[in-house]
Amino acid sequence: MLIAARKYTLAIYEHLTPAQLQVPQVAIVNPPLWELAHIAWFQEFWCRRAQPGRAPLPAHYPHFDAWYNSSVIPHAARWLLPHPSYEVVLQQMGETFEDTLQALERADADALYPFGLAALHEGMHGEALLMTLQTLALPAPPLLLERAAPGAAIIGGAEITARDIAYAGGTFLMGAPPGASRFVFDNEKWAHPTTVAPFAIASVCVGNAEYAQFVDDGGYGRREWWSDAGWEWRAASSARYPAHWCKDGSLWLVRWNNRREPMDAAQPVMHVNLHEAQAYCAWARRRLPTEAEWEFAACAGGGPANYPWGEGATLLRDCVLEARNGRPVAAGESDARLGPLAHMLGNVWEWTATPFEPYPGFAVDPYVDYSAPWFGNHTVLRGGSFVTASCLIHNRFRNFYVPGRNDMFVGFRTCALG
Repeated sequence: MLIAARKYTLAIYEHLTPAQLQVPQVAIVNPPLWELAHIAWFQEFWCRRAQPGRAPLPAHYPHFDAWYNSSVIPHAARWLLPHPSYEVVLQQMGETFEDTLQALERADADALYPFGLAALHEGMHGEALLMTLQTLALPAPPLLLERAAPGAAIIGGAEITARDIAYAGGTFLMGAPPGASRFVFDNEKWAHPTTVAPFAIASVCVGNAEYAQFVDDGGYGRREWWSDAGWEWRAASSARYPAHWCKDGSLWLVRWNNRREPMDAAQPVMHVNLHEAQAYCAWARRRLPTEAEWEFAACAGGGPANYPWGEGATLLRDCVLEARNGRPVAAGESDARLGPLAHMLGNVWEWTATPFEPYPGFAVDPYVDYSAPWFGNHTVLRGGSFVTASCLIHNRFRNFYVPGRNDMFVGFRTCALG
């Protein structure tokens, strides 16, 4: 996991020039060199210096704690630090990675928490690096460009055939069971009885063609479809359509990194925030699933499996994860082996209707800033995207963002009303 995460990280920014690595200050991204160095610091701190029962060790580099600890370095301050060059950052990442591998060789089997944490943390940052490239209109890395198949340059006709999958509901154990063999974050702990009423959920995520109908019907200008918070966001942002969309005559275009391309009508809509997803649902007379409904459906009606197809991670290689396809694939294309609901894992993250809150009996893990600071003002996303690290993803993994964020590779699926 550690080796795979590092290989993925290094492949994302390797094509950028030194000038492209010097980016403007933006509230939703980190300075690229700071973020790479932070990945190295986090791994070095947890895997080399935070081992329980060992005497504290100094940082490999004297400035590491003062510059790269995200818990104490405010976002704005990260832009003011005297960052070393890209070459020096890469050298530091390599040296601290060797420290990590040596520490792993010495670690007892019951002391692997820091290594799992570091691997999954780096996997999350890999996706964040790709989000930065998209947000700032920087060129896509080769790992995306080489794998991306051209889409259908049409809009308005190629809609995905969606159907509702009905579930009888019932009581199931939501969350991770104690004794799970995989790494478990504190916000997944622990499995607890949860009851869901009967519901019906769409077999696919909402596609570009469907969402364009909402836009063309004046959806962004009609107050009746928006929540109070959503209408406030829309007015403040002057949004008229999703981020990265624009129109050339009658043709919708989408910006992929630094290039504009005709929209692929069959792909899931992406880069929409919670407010936009809720407004579409109101217009379509649908609703978002709750987090419990999403997990119940992913678990094939509340079963104990880690994946929609059952146990075993082998089929993760067939999900749209880790940039294997370079782009999201058509919202309706899915292998039947992966379950009746297309792309519950991979392709695009999916908004739920549920605020991010602790499960009953929550206790913070050693990495105290992972979950607890974000309870109450974030909303849960589920399922992963086309660039999410596969080691992260399973039926119970909880992602979370504030409702107004749309820079993630996120879409949504809907549920029937009533």
